[in-house]
Amino acid sequence: MSFFDRNRREMIAKGYDPARLPPGQYRVEDFPVLHVGPVPEYAPDQWDLAITGLVKNPMRITWDDLIALPSIEMTVDIHCVTKWSQFDMKWKGVKVSDVFASAGLESNATHVMAHAEYGYTANLPLADATTDQAIIAYAYDDAPIEPIHGGPVRLVVPHLYFWKSPKWLRALELMDHDAPGFWERNGYHMYGDPFKEQRHWGD
Repeated sequence: MSFFDRNRREMIAKGYDPARLPPGQYRVEDFPVLHVGPVPEYAPDQWDLAITGLVKNPMRITWDDLIALPSIEMTVDIHCVTKWSQFDMKWKGVKVSDVFASAGLESNATHVMAHAEYGYTANLPLADATTDQAIIAYAYDDAPIEPIHGGPVRLVVPHLYFWKSPKWLRALELMDHDAPGFWERNGYHMYGDPFKEQRHWGD
């Protein structure tokens, strides 16, 4: 029996619905640490987020601005393109759609480029960046997000592979076209649906 088959069997024995686990994934109980480059260390009051591109009111949101906005808490499953999945992860943050509503989107905005520290980028269709579960997250499991997991603020878009939820988020740019981000330029899929195994070009 393969590792993946054994992991799925163990998951079912614990009472989990196997339909929650996308093909090619295995369930973990910890929170694996994967990133490119060093971990930035700065206090929340040194952080801000720019909303740029095709918006009527370009904005720069400070930490105090962010936590003063209406927030939501959500418990979701997360799937990493490196094949681990963790169930029932609890996040708190502000809906991307609420921030965009304040900025005022131009009618021709169709895509979002998320910018993070060290020039990292990830592309998203606007429709995926503005679901009710797409958030600018600042808490995980009832505590501030640790720097190794993207704190103080990261994007969380749980229905796509987790590389589409950049750590150390610093800007959201509205665009009128799709364009590859960091990993997309290096062979990853432009969309990244875990249940369709859209890991790489051609998947």
